[in-house]
Amino acid sequence: MATENDQAVLRSIFNPDCPFGDDLGETCEPLRDEDSSFDPEVLRRVHDLEVRGVKAAESGDLHSALLLFSEAIEILPDWASAYNNRAQARRLDGDTAGALEDLECAIALSGGTGLTGCQALVQRGLLHKLLHEEDAALCDFQRAARLGSSFARQQALLLNPYAALCNNMLSQVFHKLRNPQAPEKA
Repeated sequence: MATENDQAVLRSIFNPDCPFGDDLGETCEPLRDEDSSFDPEVLRRVHDLEVRGVKAAESGDLHSALLLFSEAIEILPDWASAYNNRAQARRLDGDTAGALEDLECAIALSGGTGLTGCQALVQRGLLHKLLHEEDAALCDFQRAARLGSSFARQQALLLNPYAALCNNMLSQVFHKLRNPQAPEKA
């Protein structure tokens, strides 16, 4: 049976981008059911609009996608998923400010939890990263990682300067162990 330290060493070997002993993803909050407080018939109509909006966006018809997501928001203004989907369409359409606005709504309505909250945090983190707002991006990725997003966990590690330094040092140690005669890596 491996000790906790042994497991941390194995994690660092199999995931060299993860700082030694890091367990960001091991304390994930459960994703909650977001549908239970809404009228099922209204929710069905909104889901249908969202599915049609996603299909329109995937086919490149962003104008129709935006209209469908906006209609879903008009019908059910407290439904975080529609804001999250419209944010994606807005981002694809080049409207970063509008996308950030919709993501703020999605995060507020979801309480920053559940599947939609996690997705919105990841999207907002990516937009912050695009805008060179690394501190804000790191915060969003860390929150999404705690909700269970492995992508967000990876992004948080890449943005963490301490983790990058530790990973570089660990990489050098492993390089030296594998190649004792090789010159030091810069």
